[in-house]
Amino acid sequence: MRNKKDMIFSIFYYGVVQMVRRHTISVFVGDESGMINRIAGVFARRGYNIESLAVGLNRDKALFTIVVCGTESVLQQVVEQLQKLVNVIKVEDISNEPQVERELMLIKVNANPEYRAEIMWLVDTFRSRIVDISEHFLTIEVTGDPGKMVAMQRNLSKFGIKEIARTGKIALRRERMGASAPFWRFSAASYPDLEVTMPTRGPLQHAELNGGNDISTGGDVYPVETSDGLAFNQVLDAHWGVLNDEDTNGLRSHTLSLLVNDFPGVLNIVTGVFARRGYNIQSLAVGHAEVEGLSRITTVVPGTDESISKLVLQLYKLVDLHEVRDITNLPFAERELMLIKIAVNATARRDVLDIANIFRAKAVDVSDHTVTLELTGDLDKMVALQRLLEPYGICEVARTGRIALVRESGVDSKHLRGYSFPL
Repeated sequence: MRNKKDMIFSIFYYGVVQMVRRHTISVFVGDESGMINRIAGVFARRGYNIESLAVGLNRDKALFTIVVCGTESVLQQVVEQLQKLVNVIKVEDISNEPQVERELMLIKVNANPEYRAEIMWLVDTFRSRIVDISEHFLTIEVTGDPGKMVAMQRNLSKFGIKEIARTGKIALRRERMGASAPFWRFSAASYPDLEVTMPTRGPLQHAELNGGNDISTGGDVYPVETSDGLAFNQVLDAHWGVLNDEDTNGLRSHTLSLLVNDFPGVLNIVTGVFARRGYNIQSLAVGHAEVEGLSRITTVVPGTDESISKLVLQLYKLVDLHEVRDITNLPFAERELMLIKIAVNATARRDVLDIANIFRAKAVDVSDHTVTLELTGDLDKMVALQRLLEPYGICEVARTGRIALVRESGVDSKHLRGYSFPL
């Protein structure tokens, strides 16, 4: 989470010069309560500062994408420690492989009339989108590789940036042209619904994949524990991760925005507050904030208004926390980013690209046997595209957590859905 410049340092390790550089680590786990805290703790205990973290949760499994700086040898030791955690299925450092990498950023910028035209020109140049507009501010959605994020932020900084919410980086391997079709990698197991369409994986193979153990179905993705005397029933559809106002006992999803110091171990301290009090995390995104030395954590937590208020009071006791806001009851713009790799042949490729065009998803990698799509939007959009693509066969999915910024316009777009305006 520390804002480091792209400098390369040389250090001596057992007489061998090794280079410190950024590593992208993919951690595939069975979802279990406290898993986020345990993974963050492995890095915190060794003094590593997580630059970005993205968690894609789905049913009873999750995929973490973690960016951290270190040498090859020391990071290999961290990988080995992560593999020792209970319910960790597979850990990979994919830094040395060709990959599709993407980040998502919401940036709120001052937009006085005299330079609003220049801002709109930058939005078009960087192929970004306006998601909220008011008299004095514009909220812009930017998707791309980390370099694009930095360039966009630098260009907008001269106008004055009020707030930034960023996801961590997510990445999937690029498939080689002409290679044998690895339709069902281990990540396909994160979609239990697809097991009936996976002829290459039988029950025995699936058991071997999980290390011969059943993966727990109770974890951070949906509430299974008791907090403050409140019994959490499994009312959440864990496959999609959302709670609505209609759920029983006033239980619903709350979106929290936290501004914290950019130091090693801060993420572990924050998630520890959730873990110790039995709160489960539906979504988590960590990225640099608008001020150097600070990071913004956006998380979605199920609970009642009363229980979340108590959680906020507990969070405010943390030394490294500057601000925490429950923006659930405010109009806010929310976005999520997904990379999804689909198994295709020549016929299916055309259908998949047609579906992608309808959803305004972009094809970011194509091989003989796969198509990788990039999609940005709210949760409903993710759900709809995923359901349509499941019959073709989903190989891998990487999702960020949801990020959100309050709408300065005060317009709540969710309440406008289904409303009939007079002609």
